[in-house]
Amino acid sequence: MASITTFLKETRGELKKVNWPTKEQTAQYTLVVIGVSAVMMIFLGSLDYLFSYVLTTFVFK
Repeated sequence: MASITTFLKETRGELKKVNWPTKEQTAQYTLVVIGVSAVMMIFLGSLDYLFSYVLTTFVFK
């Protein structure tokens, strides 16, 4: 039981040392993740469309 208590105390101490982001930083990082995800979605969707077009036009003709 003592080891669990020690673990929880040390964990709490470590969490106090963490440099937590502000609300503004969190909002900015979220927008960056959404933006990068959208760009990757468009890129991969374009590749999928291109490969499907090539396969249906030249391979499965």
